[in-house]
Amino acid sequence: MDQENPGGEEARTTSPDLTRRRLIMALASGAAVSWGTATPAGNSPSKDISLHYASLLEVANLIKAGDLRPTVLAEMQLERIAAIDPGLHSYVTVMADQAMESARQANAEIAAGRYRGPLHGVPIGIKDLCFTKGVRTMAGTRVLADFIPEYDATVVARLEAAGAVILGELTLCEGAHGPYHPELEVPVNPWDAQRWSGVSSSGNGVATAAGLCFGSVGTDTGGSIRYPSAANGCVGLKPTYGRVSRYGVFALAASMDHVGPMTRTVADAALVFEAMAGYDSHDPTSLSEPVPDVRAELGRGVAGLRIGFDRRYASHRVDPDVTQAVSDVVAGLKNLGAEIVEVEMPKIGSAGLTWYNIETVEALIANAQTFPSRADEYGPGFRTALEYGQQVSATTYASAMMQRAEYSARLYRTLAGIDCLVCPSLATAARTKSVDPTVESDEDWNRLVPNDVFTYPFNFAGVPTLSVPCGFSADGLPLSVQFVASRLDEAMLCRVGYACEQAMPWHLKHPPL
Repeated sequence: MDQENPGGEEARTTSPDLTRRRLIMALASGAAVSWGTATPAGNSPSKDISLHYASLLEVANLIKAGDLRPTVLAEMQLERIAAIDPGLHSYVTVMADQAMESARQANAEIAAGRYRGPLHGVPIGIKDLCFTKGVRTMAGTRVLADFIPEYDATVVARLEAAGAVILGELTLCEGAHGPYHPELEVPVNPWDAQRWSGVSSSGNGVATAAGLCFGSVGTDTGGSIRYPSAANGCVGLKPTYGRVSRYGVFALAASMDHVGPMTRTVADAALVFEAMAGYDSHDPTSLSEPVPDVRAELGRGVAGLRIGFDRRYASHRVDPDVTQAVSDVVAGLKNLGAEIVEVEMPKIGSAGLTWYNIETVEALIANAQTFPSRADEYGPGFRTALEYGQQVSATTYASAMMQRAEYSARLYRTLAGIDCLVCPSLATAARTKSVDPTVESDEDWNRLVPNDVFTYPFNFAGVPTLSVPCGFSADGLPLSVQFVASRLDEAMLCRVGYACEQAMPWHLKHPPL
């Protein structure tokens, strides 16, 4: 991993623009620097060079070179959280003391020549679904308000071993299902406070987009990495099922739960994925395949790759601005030398109901210790889902699993003939948020969930997906494209996503905070 080779990280990925790097270094030293903004027509991205919006790899390179101390960076992030997050509610628990202690340890280790790698000293956030030793982990529910884990989740332990500084735990929907608990705050979309922030990993999406961390760990059972990534303008990687250990992560639906990174760039997502992934004997669903060197693949380009595109699938019941943005991505990839292959996605059918029958039964199992014995402590939305799961018969559940297997087999065959598939991450920009987020059953929500076929199928099949910003709606909200590949092919996804990102750098535009 080039941990002892100064400058090694920059050699393994494309270096940032020289001017950008110099400005980031000046900001890191405390100089008063302003790049201004470059905003041609419409919603072209502005180049906000504020240090809190630098990429994870950019600050990692500064730390490694001795131009930025982890304690300075941690203090900056904690100050920004204190100043901005009371209006955004992305963190449910801020671990200020632990973060500063980790940063001081990183200072000492790096000064002594014990540099652990590019995550060393970099502040990140963790979804409040992942056990964090000695820190309350409540999974968005009051039932677990007093739960303090005695050990770290494997993903937390691996990131800490890589030297990451954990700033705190991020807000989520109750039990990672959908609606929020009425006694807990709902994360606010930093682009527009009246818009949806994106279901379960919403705290991740808000904190990452708002510059309140340099990356975060999210989970995805039916879209909960992709929804908030799309709604908040982030990069979200849902790895292959089993690539990242679920040990010490509260389950929603164990057969469909995925753990993955949310960042501001594709290269950052690749870096965090590499640190998180790998076999774990504590997780029986963990895969034994070696973790690929994803970042080594980033600069290979897309020339000669077969990119699958089903135009009807990508446009049916999809907002016109999303359709246009995804079409622009396809055209851009073709201009870069990729071969665009027409494919036909397997018919989705009643994917939403199939997913819901599986999810609610498995959620009922996951919550067996507290439901129904403490049902009155649950919020109305999640309680309703668990009650629904009680009514699902064994026959219905078995039928849903059969439908899932049949669909997955057809999807595997489609993906086998291409290098990756292109489609929207979400059929719309962030919708107007629900009046009552504890139930989320308003007209917009009901329209979104059954008709958005870009999430559930890929949880059924356990294949990896990558969401990348691809433009803005007419009213200035982020849009997102999704790349999908065969199992274990995260490197291909990141290679294609990186090429897209470099050609159309929408990730350089940030919320007006």
